[in-house]
Amino acid sequence: MLLSAAVSVDGYLDDASQDRLLLSNPEDFDRVDAVRAECDAILVGARTLRRDNPRLQVADGARRGSRIAAGKPEHPLKVTLSASGELDPALRIWQSGGDKLVYTTDAGAARLGSALSGLAEVVSLGTEIDFGALLDDLGHRGIQRLMVEGGGHIHTAFLSQDLADELLLAIAPILVGDSDAPRFLNPAGYPGGSRRRMTLAALTQIGDIAVLRYLPKTTQAQPDRSRYP
Repeated sequence: MLLSAAVSVDGYLDDASQDRLLLSNPEDFDRVDAVRAECDAILVGARTLRRDNPRLQVADGARRGSRIAAGKPEHPLKVTLSASGELDPALRIWQSGGDKLVYTTDAGAARLGSALSGLAEVVSLGTEIDFGALLDDLGHRGIQRLMVEGGGHIHTAFLSQDLADELLLAIAPILVGDSDAPRFLNPAGYPGGSRRRMTLAALTQIGDIAVLRYLPKTTQAQPDRSRYP
């Protein structure tokens, strides 16, 4: 399972304005599209749906064709998390191609009722969202490679529970500096705390974007502090 995000230098996913802040460049958007095409499912939280209203589909026709030729659906499964069940049936995700799956709570499922009938399968995880149970259920459905695209609360949950295998982080040369804007990660009890160093597996430059590929579960030794004055 991989986490994918584009962030400003100071760690924001967006600014606080009504219009979405485009952190990536066209070449990086194409990279993300290629990663989507390699995955079995794409997951986002309800806040990301409400804020960005994405379609979460593979844009490139050749990539969609390659998926079909390989016996896969044209688009990866589109997965949404919403503990509250506050999901507008008019959002673009429900009207675009591909199967849709919503994970929610018992209360969220009751609130949704039949609002997404014919648009998405709704699965309750009980009284709260259990991320481990969510991954188990996706595994039972044959999902081998899951791409998580946000938002910050979702990224924080997967990393703090040590569930992510890979992190793809595109760093844009932008400073947001607004405490009301959404951040990539929130304060949490991360495994190993500040002493844990993830392994940097790759570093790629795409125009003015730096793409870092980290392996969160593969850690490096701490520097020898005695070598520094």
